[in-house]
Amino acid sequence: MSRDRKDLPEDHAAPHRDETPGERVVRKQKESENQDEALEETFPASDPVSPFVPAKTPD
Repeated sequence: MSRDRKDLPEDHAAPHRDETPGERVVRKQKESENQDEALEETFPASDPVSPFVPAKTPD
């Protein structure tokens, strides 16, 4: 199964055609730009480690 239940239903009325090499380049460039932007928005990837000092157990 190549589809996920979150995927939109296929439009059987529209004829399927393969993308041209030019369309593929444009699509891949847009995907790359989106990924770069998402990475920049999450920088820094993690917060600095904060020291954890456990509390003493009550007597």
